[in-house]
Amino acid sequence: MTTHVNARQAELDKFGALASRWWDENGPQKALHALNPVRLGYIEARVALAGQKVLDVGCGGGLLSEAMARNGATVTGIDLAPELVEVAKLHALDQGVEVEYLQVPVEALAAERPGHYDVVTCMEMLEHVPDPGAILAACASLLKPGGTLCVSTLNRTPAAFALAIVGAEYIARILPTGTHQYRDFIKPAELAQGIRAAGLTLDDVSGIEYLPIGNRARLSTRTDINYLATARKAS
Repeated sequence: MTTHVNARQAELDKFGALASRWWDENGPQKALHALNPVRLGYIEARVALAGQKVLDVGCGGGLLSEAMARNGATVTGIDLAPELVEVAKLHALDQGVEVEYLQVPVEALAAERPGHYDVVTCMEMLEHVPDPGAILAACASLLKPGGTLCVSTLNRTPAAFALAIVGAEYIARILPTGTHQYRDFIKPAELAQGIRAAGLTLDDVSGIEYLPIGNRARLSTRTDINYLATARKAS
């Protein structure tokens, strides 16, 4: 039986082409390096990662996966771009960090490991797939009862278009041109609807702000550009 893959090949190719410089703090993923400690802090403020089984969906080259493993979690990272999975594996091996990396759709993993994880993270991925709702449903299926889902994405607002696309991609060149498509950005209300449809309860929505000057990031009350959200599965 052929399983439908919830991804656009052009997106996988685009990010796969960045694999060799994924861990370069001054490379194409410079902003992601700045965001990563903030994402990690947001997760840790809601779940003590030590001893937890964690799944990182759309793990890329492994920035967040490795960080969570260093904080004591047992981490599985999945991505559909083979170049990124390979880079993630090699970097973890080089650093002596134990992470299970798999090239597998989250929907397929949900069929294999339902109710397996204490925490599922899905960062900067939902705006890159054809069916975000299916991703959220698979993430919910993978969670144990009482488990936590943490996601981040971009709001579909004029401010997000101006800063995340025009500013970051075309003016400041912080991100490669074509990284984002405005039509795929997700409003918090839409994310909340998808979370509820997946059978989860939304616990929190927080803004995350990237500051190009100094390449820094911080949590913010503003959710009109980038934002994080936490949801919980009933016990």
